[in-house]
Order: sequence, then C-alpha cells, then structure tokens
Amino acid sequence: MRLGVLGHQGYEQLPDVLQTLLRLAPALDLALHFERDLHVIARDGELLADPSGIDALLTLGGDGTLLRGARFLDGRQAPVLGVNLGRIGFLTSCGPSELEPCLRQFARGDYEAEPRMTLEAWALDHGGAERCRWRALNDVVLHKGGFARILRLRVMVDGDVIASYSADGLVVSTPTGSTAYSLSAGGPVVVPTLESIILSPISPHTLAIRPLVLPPTAAVAVEALEGPEELLVTIDGQVGTTFAGGETLLVRRAAGPVLIVRFPGTTFFARLRHKLGWGGLAERD
Repeated sequence: MRLGVLGHQGYEQLPDVLQTLLRLAPALDLALHFERDLHVIARDGELLADPSGIDALLTLGGDGTLLRGARFLDGRQAPVLGVNLGRIGFLTSCGPSELEPCLRQFARGDYEAEPRMTLEAWALDHGGAERCRWRALNDVVLHKGGFARILRLRVMVDGDVIASYSADGLVVSTPTGSTAYSLSAGGPVVVPTLESIILSPISPHTLAIRPLVLPPTAAVAVEALEGPEELLVTIDGQVGTTFAGGETLLVRRAAGPVLIVRFPGTTFFARLRHKLGWGGLAERD
C-alpha cells in the first residue's frame, strides 16, 4: 500500500510517531510517501508529490491536519486515517498510543471507509469571471474579519432569493462541519454520513432568521449588499481570499466524498458524548 503522510510539526509527539511508523512499515508492506517537511525529519521513504501516487493518507496532528489532507486529495477516493496529536481530534481515528494496533488493523483492511460529502466553492468577480476555487470538508464562511459593522447578505438557492441576512457573516457547512463553526453559530447537529448543505448565519440581527438545512443538490449563491469594503472567505478555517461588494460566492456539493477511516466499536454519537460533552449531564455509573 502506498501511504501518504501529512503532519503538523507543532506537536511534540510527532518525531516519536514518525519513528513508530517507519518501524512498522516494512512488516505491514507500507510504502511511505512523506510531504516535504516530514520527509526532511523522517529521512526515509518517498517524497509525496500529488494524490495520484498514493492509495491512502495518514494525517498526524489534529482536525486541522485532517482537513488539510482532505483538500490535498482533491476528490481522490483514498481513505484518510487521522492520528490525533492534539486535544479534541473529533475527525481523527485514533491517538498516538493506539497507532500501532490501529495501523495493523488498517493494513489488513479491518476498517470502514465512511464517506463524507464535500463542498466546492468559488468566487466570481464583478464581471462574473471565476477568480478562486476551493474544496471544503467542513465549511465555507463569508465573514467581516475584524470590522464591527453588520453585513447585509443576499442569499439565493437555485436562483431563488431565500433571504437578505443582516448578520456578522454566514457559514455554509457540510454535515461533517455541522459540529464545527456551524454548531458554534447555532446550527443543527447533522449525522455526518447524511448529505445536505447547512446555512448558519453568524450572530443574525433579527429573530426571523434561523439556520436552514438544504438538499445536497442545492446551489447556493451569496452576494454582499452592504458592510465593510473588504470581507473574507475562509475554507475549513484555513485558506481563503478577500471578498468585495458586488462579487458572488457560489457553493455546491463537490464531486467525490472524502473517505474517513472508522474502526469497529466507534460511533458518531459516542464521539459526541466523549469529545464534545453531548447529552447534557455527565454519564453516571
């Protein structure tokens, strides 16, 4: 198996995890392909150039590293095994202490590849020409950055105007992203294997606006009517661009889901309870 490896160098455990990975790879018949920065640290394996050269992807870090890995795949149907070196790691599959048994389980195919819907987003300039395009696993957010002014946003779905929002911004989320920024903005929790698009206004300035769940086939268009001259579009909280009045942000379901590795015995609701404190009162014996 050609296994791509991405990692965040800000974690102390990373060198030890890389050594464990290098030790296990020959016996598990894994050909390791490291991104450039990790290749320098590992001093072994191949250099990871593009997603077409791997069969699966291992991410070493937190949810942010897994999100970066999902965008790196750019639609390639390769399972993603996330190793959590951070605190929450809601999207990841195991921690560093579980790496060896989980990697052995993964190598023999004893896992489920859980398909997660992704979004495609692009910004159109004043003349309707495309200037940026992205893929998102969690969300696409249009917001005002550090400005204190309220935004007025016209939101259309399949060409039909659904609302003009007065808010601090708008989160367009996948079900996977429903437990991220969208949840903080008051959006619903959606089981991540469902397919839908969630619109969650950020601090709306009217009681008449609530989060909205759309079918996965919906095409969402957002225009800025009033607000600061320069807004921001952020993809998965990591990359993006500036956005000006008169431009249009388009969002729709992307072709090809991301395949997240899950092992037997773990469930979405168990992770909600354990990592996010879902369910109110703590469980009692």
